[in-house]
Parts: sequence; structure tokens; C-alpha cells
Amino acid sequence: MGLLLEVDRLQVAFRTERGEMVAVDEVSFELEHGETIAIVGESGCGKSVTSLSIMGLLGANSSIRKGEIRFDGSRLTSCTEAQLRKLRGSEIAMIFQEPMTSLNPVFSVGEQIEESIRLHLDLPRKEAKAKAVDMLRKVGIPRPEAIMKEYPHALSGGMRQRVMIAMALVCQPKLLIADEPTTALDVTIQAQILELMKQLQAESGAAILLVTHDLGVVAEMADRVMVMYAGQVVESADVFTLFREPQHPYTKGLMKAIPRLDQDNKKRLHVIPGSVPSLQQMPAGCRFHPRCSYATGRCREEQPDLTNAGAGHHVRCWLMGDAKLTFVDQAEEVTL
Repeated sequence: MGLLLEVDRLQVAFRTERGEMVAVDEVSFELEHGETIAIVGESGCGKSVTSLSIMGLLGANSSIRKGEIRFDGSRLTSCTEAQLRKLRGSEIAMIFQEPMTSLNPVFSVGEQIEESIRLHLDLPRKEAKAKAVDMLRKVGIPRPEAIMKEYPHALSGGMRQRVMIAMALVCQPKLLIADEPTTALDVTIQAQILELMKQLQAESGAAILLVTHDLGVVAEMADRVMVMYAGQVVESADVFTLFREPQHPYTKGLMKAIPRLDQDNKKRLHVIPGSVPSLQQMPAGCRFHPRCSYATGRCREEQPDLTNAGAGHHVRCWLMGDAKLTFVDQAEEVTL
């Protein structure tokens, strides 16, 4: 398929009154044409900042301090704002978590989709309108001609998300970044949106970078998975390996927190103790050690590198490869 996106040792920092704080630290990954990579982790782990860096949409108080982002042969980190504007929408598109904050409330749905078409494809108004109607029909919106005249507030959450997908894919981008695309939707609509994204990906051949905290969505959509914690990648592997053989304690904890139909409903779900550290109080050593049940002195003092566990499986943990360890919680005993 060939390489489409390469993120190499990306480091993003925010400028605050307390000084500069690193939100994304040494993140590297590659994405091929037609492939889907999921970035997972709790809120505050750096998932969205990574995706916004690729889009060139970081705020005025943030910047890329180190690393490179290469897209289809171009270095995005050295592009001007004008060059990035040409890429956004035509080559790289993004679906945001909450469509109500992404759609302009004072313009109709049709006007917003048509604007994107005319801007990137340079089509006359009549052809742009026909293409917009056709795209709304493709994403499963009934009566697309009538919906074109509606304003975002008049549509349901699922309909607004479909409009966002239509707007993102109407110019047939090579890369689609989906930032929590189903979080605000009920379960039935979630399933429909995921199925729609897979169908449109099969038709267009677009690569997808999926940002989510929902491992069910990951299992449904991803080819490969990258687990982030406190701004760093702690584990990455293909989706089957990650679900079958998670090796980092954080990944293992996320897996154990998934509710299961065959599970005794009287048992409490597993919870990872503590919370993601703030940028102002990042712990020394391994960033996960304050929440890890079997952290050692080395974990508290030295930061581990992301090392190869074999067959494209990478893990950031001092305990990887050691004798088997046992992680005990209230529910059960699990061997790592």
C-alpha cells in the first residue's frame, strides 16, 4: 500500500505562566494508505494534541518543539499556514468529537458542505450543490435535498455527525482523522457511524487515524493500536496482538476495565487507581509508576524507552521480558 503518514519523535509543548510544559513527548508512528491506526488512552494522555499537530491546528500557546511530520512526501512541520490550508479538507480531513462546535450555526448544512467543495475542487455552484446532496445521501441521510437547507441546531446528534463525515469525505482526502467520533452518540447510532466509516473507507481507500478511549471501537475499526499515557506511547501493536497479549501494565488495566457479558455482574469492574498526572507534576522515572501495582525502584527513578517485543510489538516498561509477574486486584489474579 505504501507509506502515507510518518510522525517521527514528535514533541509538543504548551507555554504557560509556570513555564513550558510538554504535552506530547517523543511520539513516533507510521500510517499506510488504506490503513486504520487507533490512538487510545484516558483523557489528558495527549491523543487529541497529536492529531491536532498533524492538522496544524495547535493553539497560539503551543508549538512543535522537536520531531517531524511527513505526509505523502511533504514535511508538514515546515509548511506555511497557506500550504496547510490547501491540504486541510482536500488531502487531510478531520471529524471532531462534538459536531455542534465544528459546524457553523449561522450557515445551513448545504452552504457549509458546498463551501468546502468550491474551495478545494473549484467546481461551479450547481455542480457543488449536486455533489453535496450526493454525499449526504451516501452517509445515509434521508431527504438530503431538504437537509441541505437545515441549520445544525435542527438536527439530531447522529445526523450532525453524519454531516461532519460527509463534509470530511466529500473531497476524497487521503487521510481522515477521527477524534472521538462516536462519544456523544447512543450505542445504536455509534454502531451505524462506525459501519458507515468502514464502508466509506473501503470505497475511497482513505487511511484513518482514530482517536478514542473506547476499546470496543478500537476492536471494531483498527488494524493497529497505539496506547498513550501522559504524553508518551507506552505500547503499540497490531490490534489482534494487543487484545490477545497486552504487555504494559497500563494496557492490561484498560483491558480489564472492559465490561464483559460472561462476567459475574456482582463483581466490581477493575479500576486503575489514581489519575493521569498533570503536565505541571509529571513524575520522575516511568510516568505510570505511581499507579502501577508492582513498580520497582528502577521504575521510580529511570524512564524506560519504547523497546521492541517482537513482530512489530513495542512496549515502554522495565519489566518487559522479566520473569512473569502477577497483577492482583479485587476481582482476579492475572499473569502479565
